[in-house]
Amino acid sequence: VQLQASGGGLVQAGGSLRLSCAASGRTFSRYRMGWFRQAPGKEREFVAAITWSGGSTYYADSVKGRFTISRDNAKNTMYLQMNSLKPEDTAAYYCAKSSGGIVTIASRYDHWGQGTQVTVSS
Repeated sequence: VQLQASGGGLVQAGGSLRLSCAASGRTFSRYRMGWFRQAPGKEREFVAAITWSGGSTYYADSVKGRFTISRDNAKNTMYLQMNSLKPEDTAAYYCAKSSGGIVTIASRYDHWGQGTQVTVSS
């Protein structure tokens, strides 16, 4: 599976962005997927995850109620709708495919996209 993240950009605090993660291959719909982010000088952190069917979603406390993860298996694409953005959301955002296990741990993901930069100005 190859992953391509897009949709990042510069936005003012309180604004919105929607990230997309396009996957190659016909097995996308089998896998749990996730979003992580990494700010300069910080470790990569979990943002959100979604099961293969989209029936269950998981969020970091810091984004709960503001971000929504979704997927369209027919389009081999996953999304992250980000609302009420804050300067502390500034980071490179990565999409990833889970290999199973705990969804919040980066080491449980075995394929990663290249990242898309999100910058939130105050």
